[in-house]
Amino acid sequence: MGSLVPFQDLNLSPEVPQTAASSTVTAASSTASTSGLLIPKIEPKQEPIDELRPIQQEPSQGYADFASNSAHDFLNNSQLSPLSQSSPSNVDQEKLYSEFFRISELFRSAFAKSLEKYGDIQVVDPDSRAIVPVPEQEDDRAFSVAFSRRRFQRSGELVRVTNLGIEDMRHFRGDVRRARRLYDSLRILATVEEEKRSPGTGRRARGDLRAAAVMRDRGLWLHRDKRIVGSIPGLEVGDLFFFRMELCVLGIHGQPQAGIDYVTASHSSNGEPIATSIIVSGGYEDDQDAGDLLIYTGHGGQDKFSRQCMHQKLEGGNLALERSMQYGIEIRVIRGIRYENSVSSKVYVYDGLYRILDCWFDVGKSGFGVFKYKLLRMEGQLEMGSAVLKFAETLRRGPFQARPVGYLSLDISTNKENFPVLLYNDLDSNHDPLYYEYIVRTVFPPFVFSQASNGAGCTCVSGCTEGCFCAMKNGGEFAYDYNGLLVRGKPVVFECGTFCQCPLTCRNRVAQRGLRNRMEVFRSRETGWGVRSLDLIQAGAFICEYAGVVLTREQAEVFSMDGDTLIYPGRFSGRWTEWGDLSQVFPEYVRPSYPSIPPLDFAMDVSRMRNVACYMSHSSTPNVLVQFVLYDHNNLMFPHLMLFAIETIPPLRELSLDYGVADEGTGKLFICN
Repeated sequence: MGSLVPFQDLNLSPEVPQTAASSTVTAASSTASTSGLLIPKIEPKQEPIDELRPIQQEPSQGYADFASNSAHDFLNNSQLSPLSQSSPSNVDQEKLYSEFFRISELFRSAFAKSLEKYGDIQVVDPDSRAIVPVPEQEDDRAFSVAFSRRRFQRSGELVRVTNLGIEDMRHFRGDVRRARRLYDSLRILATVEEEKRSPGTGRRARGDLRAAAVMRDRGLWLHRDKRIVGSIPGLEVGDLFFFRMELCVLGIHGQPQAGIDYVTASHSSNGEPIATSIIVSGGYEDDQDAGDLLIYTGHGGQDKFSRQCMHQKLEGGNLALERSMQYGIEIRVIRGIRYENSVSSKVYVYDGLYRILDCWFDVGKSGFGVFKYKLLRMEGQLEMGSAVLKFAETLRRGPFQARPVGYLSLDISTNKENFPVLLYNDLDSNHDPLYYEYIVRTVFPPFVFSQASNGAGCTCVSGCTEGCFCAMKNGGEFAYDYNGLLVRGKPVVFECGTFCQCPLTCRNRVAQRGLRNRMEVFRSRETGWGVRSLDLIQAGAFICEYAGVVLTREQAEVFSMDGDTLIYPGRFSGRWTEWGDLSQVFPEYVRPSYPSIPPLDFAMDVSRMRNVACYMSHSSTPNVLVQFVLYDHNNLMFPHLMLFAIETIPPLRELSLDYGVADEGTGKLFICN
């Protein structure tokens, strides 16, 4: 193979040291007892948090079918029951089969290279986890395990994308953002429908799997026609993801569970495997992560409890990493980090490109041989996203410890918000945000509430349910899921209000609860003042209200003559139409048009009273959308301006809005900055 590293001969099965752990494994595999202990199953480097389950592949569906059957039918309880619960008469036979397949797998892995030269023998890919080869299924209706490599084979063509212009980078960034937006919309919708079908079961809804399967069936996965080496066009250092399947959809890391993504030797042009990306999440005890410098452990040799029980071998992903080192191919590094209050209790952050400097075979902490790889981060990249996450956590614990200089206020809302709003300026002496009166909610004229006396509400006591009065006001469906995420944008959302009997914890009371994250107003060289969150914000999550003093058209004309800057809600771009838009997947999908809302003809004065949202900067590609909401009155002419995340926003990334069209007279946007 041309390796310059003096590896020992691993084509021969090494002798396992007789440690206490190995003695236990040997005894369990050779003694036929009635205890029903499972034989350790050797797995590729995996993520236990995102353990996938076999699912039924269905024929291509329309939007109505997806909405009513969005949840996968996973294995039933009897199929998931442990072996120890089998009847005594079947225990010995099942143990015999398990031992036979284990030995067969070891034999095929050890002599795979020798058997490949015989044309009548089909050798299983050592990393495929399949006991027997799986032929390609041409019938889409045939049952197959999710994410089958045979059915949806990735391209083996290696390409590197370089010398992109500004417009090219914007184009690819737009592709990535649209794909992520579609994935999140499908995931949230699938989760809602799964909760409808199985309420109160406590089973974790896997909308991430469903969304990925639908996009794959429609050919919407990115970069399936090629394997990109190095940077993915449109992917930025610091981008953050909740699910492994999202990494697959975007072409960042193509393995749903394995930690090493690589082109196999059979698909490589030179007949050698080449690694392209790795995931570092602490799954192996011998990993050493110092940020820019990383000691990464190869995969293999672990049982299902993530304990090392065998020597690793120079094959599959391990060999691919060694070959990438010899050819000088850079590796994408994604770190899996446990994060509180996230969707899956773990997040994956892209930390940029690394080069493999060295690799060697060493004895691990468990006494078994492991392959180790020394990786060094390449220079000239943005700060690592994992480092930003840690710094944001430090800011949440104590701002002055992280930044001794620069903070002008630890809460400009003066305890009016649910969470403090910090003010930071390390550029100049501007203190303007301190001179405004902070308001939490929009101030409406008294006549707006005149219709409240005729209001009606739901009679739900413990919380709104499907089919209640408030659901009917929203077109028969709630706008939010059970986690408070916006399912899809609408012309206007009716939340439960004063006349409703449901509690404040009702799923239809989201935006009225106020700020959900710790925010920071900061001085920026590019935008004057900007806003960023110290917390991770999910796509579809509520952020805050855009608050000011509402003026009628006549009042706005008077204020304009005095030169005051006004905000015109009717001029905000309709970004709500992009959130939850599934027309790319289902051609019959129709954008929500009910409840309808008339054209807005009022302005908002933020020259004296404002909140944190007024410091958000304008962008033609924003990460925040405006959703009109009503809850404390029923006047459609004066809705609240509620802000929701249109994509996943990492901590300390600036929030931006599309303020809409320019003023006819001045050609400037009506923004308060």
